[in-house]
Amino acid sequence: MNDDAAFQRITGVSRETMDRLQIYERLLQRWNARINLISKSTEHSIWTRHMLDSAQLLKLAPVGWKSWADLGSGGGFPGAVIAMIAAEQCPNATVTLVESDQRKAAFLRAVGRETGIDMTVLVQRAETLAPLAVDVLSARALAQLPTLLGLAKRHLSSDGAALFPKGSKASSEISQALETWRFRCETHISQTDKEAVVLKIGDIERV
Repeated sequence: MNDDAAFQRITGVSRETMDRLQIYERLLQRWNARINLISKSTEHSIWTRHMLDSAQLLKLAPVGWKSWADLGSGGGFPGAVIAMIAAEQCPNATVTLVESDQRKAAFLRAVGRETGIDMTVLVQRAETLAPLAVDVLSARALAQLPTLLGLAKRHLSSDGAALFPKGSKASSEISQALETWRFRCETHISQTDKEAVVLKIGDIERV
């Protein structure tokens, strides 16, 4: 699935949301020529590798969530995709994108302006950012699980959930994390890669 029509068929998003996502895709292609937002090798598969890979997290979010933070957002995956779909499905929810790179943050703000999406972009490092106390926390290709758990402990509300897409070494990362953390973990097979998973994690405590 490499096109927007297939994405819409799979996700069921509205025409208005698709218009926003298509604007986003065009901006991404344009800016990626100047700054490294996504790998050049994935430019031909944006709708699968990035859009759908991000959108699948929404179905795993806790019912009734009101606040979401995406750490190390980079080119906006999954945070910007979540914000665009949530604008229709969860209109009262807030989405915050945390990105320490000034150029990438400028891109994310341009995406917000061009698509009309109200998403907050914070140009800070997640480790030093004041606790956000959000219902949902996501991070894609940011760090190993032990490090992510420290960030999740800092920024999640007491009953919040972290959603971390991981590759084929997820089991190894979980084992490593259990040496220093105690947590509840559900493993969900990725829609876009049979070797990948999404970890849904809560009840995080340091051992």
